[in-house]
Amino acid sequence: MRTMVIVNHPYEGSFCHALADAAAQGARRAGRDVDLLDLDASGFDPVMRRADLAAWREHTTIDPVVADLQRRIDAADHLVLVHPVWWETAPAVMKGFIDKVLVPGWAYEDGAFGLPRGRFVRLQRVTVATTMATPGPAYRWLFGNTAQKASVRGVWQKMGVPARWLSHPRVAEVSPQRRERWLARMEDRVAGVRLAPRDEALVPVG
Repeated sequence: MRTMVIVNHPYEGSFCHALADAAAQGARRAGRDVDLLDLDASGFDPVMRRADLAAWREHTTIDPVVADLQRRIDAADHLVLVHPVWWETAPAVMKGFIDKVLVPGWAYEDGAFGLPRGRFVRLQRVTVATTMATPGPAYRWLFGNTAQKASVRGVWQKMGVPARWLSHPRVAEVSPQRRERWLARMEDRVAGVRLAPRDEALVPVG
């Protein structure tokens, strides 16, 4: 079993990085291999240029970094994405990761009613963890839980991949004790994710 943790935050001392480390620790605690990727440190280019879009339309990619990320995701049973919420949604780097990496023909194919159907080789679960300065109730009732709609529901569940969201509001203002509880929750949730043995995981047709 393998868990891939992808974090997007330009500051290495951020709580996002602490959450990513906690997720990796939880996976190791459960006896799983860990692939930890810092998108910012890796220099990932999030921009979808004309040539990238042309390749996307042909169900392929011209970016060798994207091709490598696809291979790494194909080797993962559980994917954990960690990022802050900026202007109510993901930063450009994480959005670009979604745009450029989740190529049709690899990530999904057309399903019923025109909705995408995931074609991942081994991926069984996705966890999205976010941090934000906005109070939780305001984010929910005034702004409609945009991150959950855009990522958990609008990307992963839309493709039929079970996904859940862990939100950490007002992270700079809460007590150190609460941050420690959040980190412990992250570790426990990742450690406790139920994954089928590899030979029982769903393998897409084609």
